[in-house]
Amino acid sequence: MTEAVAATVEWAEPGDAVAVADHIARVVSAPGHKRIAFTGGSTPIKVLALLKDRPLDWASVTIALTDDRRVPDDHAASNFGKIHAALGTSGATFERLEEGAEVAPFDLVWLGMGEDGHVASLFPEMKAHVRPGPAVIATTPIPLPPEAPFDRLTLNAKALKATKEIILVVTGASKKALMERAIAGDDRYPVTDFLRGYGPPVTIYWSE
Repeated sequence: MTEAVAATVEWAEPGDAVAVADHIARVVSAPGHKRIAFTGGSTPIKVLALLKDRPLDWASVTIALTDDRRVPDDHAASNFGKIHAALGTSGATFERLEEGAEVAPFDLVWLGMGEDGHVASLFPEMKAHVRPGPAVIATTPIPLPPEAPFDRLTLNAKALKATKEIILVVTGASKKALMERAIAGDDRYPVTDFLRGYGPPVTIYWSE
């Protein structure tokens, strides 16, 4: 069994969307088949727009989501719908989130972070189905955010950490301050487990 090691954290410079796109391109261009877990929200769509004209071999990539809202693919809140619209014709393989499914290791996990320090759909307060290994679990944030009042499916922490590396992509001064508190040891936030706990190396891409 591989010995657990404490996560190392590096702040990327620059930390803008172009730098994130370059990181994704490096992973996609590596030899062999790759597995990448994408965060939800608008940021991946902006980054993928920067990659659309690059000659990348997406057919060598399996794309999963770190989490999604339990809504139809054509719903405005569907992360799967947005990612599939951006890459559905690229030749990439898509792996849907299915509650209880075991999750194979990744080459890259791309995380975002909310203002409350949540990552994927792992919230400071939530109802969750606990599973022991790397798996997809059902969660419900408490309280339900009014902008996205939905139950969720998410990779659990063990699945998110079952990767060669993590990138954490965030914007804004308030989130930078929260990450600095997490790195200093404030354990009120789910993100702290990834920045201070045992796990793969984390590269933070932060921009204003």
